[in-house]
Amino acid sequence: MAKQKTLPWEGKICNHSAVGGIETSVTDDGPGRGNRIAWVNTGAGLRFKVVIDRAMDIVDAFHNQHSLAWLSHGGITAPQPHANSGIEWLYSFAGGLVTTCGLTHVGGPNEDVPMNRGLHDRASNLRASIESIIQPDPIRGRLDMSITGLVKHSMLFGPNLELRRTISCTLGSPVIRMRDVVTNCGNLPCPHMLLYHCNFGWPLVDAGADIVYKGKCQSFGRDIDDAIFSSNRNYRKCPGPLESHRGFGEGCGVIDVRPDAKGLCAAGICNEKLGLGVKITYKKSQLPALTNWQHWGFGEYVTGLEPGTNPPIGQNAAKEQKKLIMLAPGKSRTYELEIAVLTEDKELRRFLQSAGE
Repeated sequence: MAKQKTLPWEGKICNHSAVGGIETSVTDDGPGRGNRIAWVNTGAGLRFKVVIDRAMDIVDAFHNQHSLAWLSHGGITAPQPHANSGIEWLYSFAGGLVTTCGLTHVGGPNEDVPMNRGLHDRASNLRASIESIIQPDPIRGRLDMSITGLVKHSMLFGPNLELRRTISCTLGSPVIRMRDVVTNCGNLPCPHMLLYHCNFGWPLVDAGADIVYKGKCQSFGRDIDDAIFSSNRNYRKCPGPLESHRGFGEGCGVIDVRPDAKGLCAAGICNEKLGLGVKITYKKSQLPALTNWQHWGFGEYVTGLEPGTNPPIGQNAAKEQKKLIMLAPGKSRTYELEIAVLTEDKELRRFLQSAGE
């Protein structure tokens, strides 16, 4: 019989919080006052903040002393569930490791009678109802932890979608697993679009860091996008802050990521100088589109990798291209995303070598 592995904390702790776990609280000051949050500590250097009142999005994220996510000027603010016109979404956009865009529209504002759809829709401004919090129990050898919540994206005579989100980790592993199930609880087919706006910032993102994926990238098509995603520059290598990216300076490219033999896609950031990387893994069949957002503004220095059901083209364009999902009443779609922190030289090199045309 194989000898059972001895856990490092065996006989040395009496409370799981000495190693890691989930701690909930309420923000009591500033523009985010009143938001329920959950700090998750994996016990492996990775800790992150789930904002329960913002669709259970993940905002702050750290590995040891290093921040992984980009945070906006305003940071976490109170949810604004009725802010769905024009670019109002930007008022409450915290940035963060994962911001949910959708559930019926991703992209710039558009409308058709009688609906008015603002930038990236309403999901990230909706509060979740917590269904369960499961703590690890390292003393008894149970290492998994999770938090599950329900977000309702609904209106009378309009969309009636539910997002059931579970965020889980394993004690001792610097990995986040996100599982979303979107269900049409209405009585008519409902348009459905979803995009995970993953925003990486300094020091993970810095001059010389690599933007990693396997596949071809095409400019989103605007002049401002062409200036970044041009054959004249290496748009997979992070530059320093750019004068041309002050204000609305930015660029977007759409990537057709090539999956591996199991249908899995990988993308992320690798900072060899720092010895740190973040790798996003997801199923191509669930999230066929990947967008790379680059905004190298002074004080607004960020790049985003955004797996989605569609690029951020908006509901109208998706419909014209016959790529808009119409979710039938009672039907569901499941999405799974894994975000892993890489620190070993071998795994960083392997991740970099996995990229290529």
